[in-house]
Amino acid sequence: QVQLVESGGGLVQSGGSLRLSCAASGRTFSPYAVGWFRQAPGKERELVANIRWSGGSTYYADSVKGRFTISRDNAQNTVYLQMNSLKPEDTAVYYCAAKTGFASQYRYWGQGTQVTVSS
Repeated sequence: QVQLVESGGGLVQSGGSLRLSCAASGRTFSPYAVGWFRQAPGKERELVANIRWSGGSTYYADSVKGRFTISRDNAQNTVYLQMNSLKPEDTAVYYCAAKTGFASQYRYWGQGTQVTVSS
């Protein structure tokens, strides 16, 4: 079983930065992709960014392009989300998740970490 643990959330002023980490543990971790999702109160969960474990290709939602950067450290089984130029609308609980195949659902989820951006 794979466990994902997020860290790095917190309270930051508008325009500030945070770096989230997602550490994987358990059996050998070799997913197809790892994604960062977020869910704000009263809103649906949305995919913010993801990264292919092999090759490192990335995807970003339009709302975060140019501000957020996803990266991975395969040796440490860790995925990062560097968030710059944060806006109040980025306030949400951020989750990392992993999936095992291109067409598969995200199967493994972390517990989430709160990011709050004050204006």
